[in-house]
Amino acid sequence: MAKDILVIGGGISGITTAVEAAETGYNVILVEQNPYLGGRVVQMNRYFPKLCPPYCGMEINLRRIKTNKRIKHLTLATVEKISGQEGNLEVSLRLNPRFITEKCTACGECAKICPAERLDPFNLNLCKTKAIYLPHQLTFPLRYVIDEKACLKCGSCVDACKYGAINLEMQVETKTINVGSIVVATGWQPYDAGKIDNLGFGKYKDVITNMMMERLAAPNGPTQGKILRPSDQKEPKRVAFVQCAGSRDENHLAYCSAVCCLASLKQITYLREAIPDSQAFMFYIDLRTPGKYEDFLTRVGSDERVSLIKGKVAAVEEDGKTKELIVEAEDVLAGKKIRVNVDLVVLACGMQPTNSLNVNRDKNGFIIFEQGNGIYSAGVAKKPQDVSSSVQEATGAALKAIQSLVR
Repeated sequence: MAKDILVIGGGISGITTAVEAAETGYNVILVEQNPYLGGRVVQMNRYFPKLCPPYCGMEINLRRIKTNKRIKHLTLATVEKISGQEGNLEVSLRLNPRFITEKCTACGECAKICPAERLDPFNLNLCKTKAIYLPHQLTFPLRYVIDEKACLKCGSCVDACKYGAINLEMQVETKTINVGSIVVATGWQPYDAGKIDNLGFGKYKDVITNMMMERLAAPNGPTQGKILRPSDQKEPKRVAFVQCAGSRDENHLAYCSAVCCLASLKQITYLREAIPDSQAFMFYIDLRTPGKYEDFLTRVGSDERVSLIKGKVAAVEEDGKTKELIVEAEDVLAGKKIRVNVDLVVLACGMQPTNSLNVNRDKNGFIIFEQGNGIYSAGVAKKPQDVSSSVQEATGAALKAIQSLVR
């Protein structure tokens, strides 16, 4: 009987599960498809409601992984197949090449001379990096990686690396492992705003998503924390935050993603802090800030330069002369339709599960627990939720995975 636990996904839920299980005395294999651990959390600027940076807590967790010999982490790794039964599960892994060995010191000399560029997905394609790049400041493992699709194979980086850490001949590897239980913590991806025809994403440069707003406000983002319009790099003075962009809509996402209202309220604080004379308009269907978060809503809503408007946005258009964006919406409480001119529109896109594994899922793609199969889920792979709830559920998932081994 296998006694290792496999955790699929290296975001906050997967990291929490791995650390909790390993510190209880069990061996854990943590696999992540990105070249770094941390998931969506390391893309965030701040948490709500305390508005503290996520790097603080994440750094502690990464240190716990680094110093715990019971945790083996594999980045650029994906699960191809799962078979077997509880206590004896066979898993096929695909290990994609990093082209950088453990000799890398992250000195950055290779990136200085690299002639090729690529759009940076970590920054939601708002900027570019070289083909050889460090994903972000707190990257773990702290090693550069080469984007094979962007690389010209010119060998300049090989010549520049005095540590001999670059190997352009690395190949894809496959590996089969045997584990006793599995926790799926594959996280989420933002709903594709380009599918929402009436809100202007992809048509107008100054219509962005809430994840893009996180990166614009982040000190390590494409603008070093300055909130600037993509079209002309100027500060937006009037910003509209559009809730339920594709959510609670049978043509897109039928469900509520639970945290979008709070995320937009948080981003309003980014705007008001960075641009004191700015004005924010938040259009919502229902404001959902349960329990302890009601105080956060009250605090943000009390700002006289913040307008919370109950009403669904019908369309976003651009003025042909001024290039201002025009938000057309219903103001339910005033009983009329309104048109608001703004400099920037931020779409609160819903959370979609990224799980592509052949496990039991509901109609929206979230994993359904099956008693006795040894496979569990945590975080947004299970349901839409915030970081705090994900961490709590991940701890519970670690316990369930352990129970599978001792059963």
